[in-house]
Amino acid sequence: MDHMERFREAAQSIRELGSPKVAVVLGSGLSRILPLEGERVKKFTEIPGFPRPTVEGHAGEVAVGTLGGKEVLVQRGRIHFYEGYDLAEVVFPVRVYALVGVRILILTNAAGGIRFGFFPGDLVLISDHINFLGANPLRGPNIAELGPRFPDMSAAYDPELRKLAREVGAELGIPLKEGVYLAALGPSYETPAEIRAFRAWGADLVGMSTVPEVIAARHAGMRVLGISVVTNFAAGVAPQPLSHEEVLEVTQAKAAELGRLLSALIPRLPV
Repeated sequence: MDHMERFREAAQSIRELGSPKVAVVLGSGLSRILPLEGERVKKFTEIPGFPRPTVEGHAGEVAVGTLGGKEVLVQRGRIHFYEGYDLAEVVFPVRVYALVGVRILILTNAAGGIRFGFFPGDLVLISDHINFLGANPLRGPNIAELGPRFPDMSAAYDPELRKLAREVGAELGIPLKEGVYLAALGPSYETPAEIRAFRAWGADLVGMSTVPEVIAARHAGMRVLGISVVTNFAAGVAPQPLSHEEVLEVTQAKAAELGRLLSALIPRLPV
């Protein structure tokens, strides 16, 4: 089976749920923040070619339903490079969504705060990223049906969508910060020396996801909005050690606020 046949088979499976123009990927601990009206659900295991998530806090299902009258796809849980998958597998769902007809992709994640002044519980709009994964999901033969060989990444995180998110946040009284996200390989957390280096490079946030999905989405011509929940101070910023349990606890504490933001934002998206 060639690459495009795999994508088409998965896309056909998702079209049985609906024809959304907006997709939302919910990261660590965020799987339940966005219930949809009349949602139809498929587990990753029910969609041909979809990888299986192995990390606690990642449900591994795709739902399609309506929110404020707009048809939306919600991916609950995601795949990470550190789980042992190739990056091509990590971004397989995003590329399938492009074939389904999704035009706007919203990516959420849990991140460590590098910038002084970022605190656990902050919601941060991603303005740009640094790919420190040592790989790119577009490596290998280009799939021309999905996008160009050399896609532009100069405005990977859509400025108009960030402006709209800030307006909606202001209306709801939800403060939104903005910063540069660095994707590290993981699964070990970063060292204090690495965090100092990342800060010198201009990184404000650090995590282990999102960047591959953004690259694949931009390759396919999708508009992208990224939102991080700061779940902890990055290594060396505060004295306490880092733990996945802390990440899930803080994320769940902020989940309702992020859910309110997305519920008000999505009906106003320009699709």
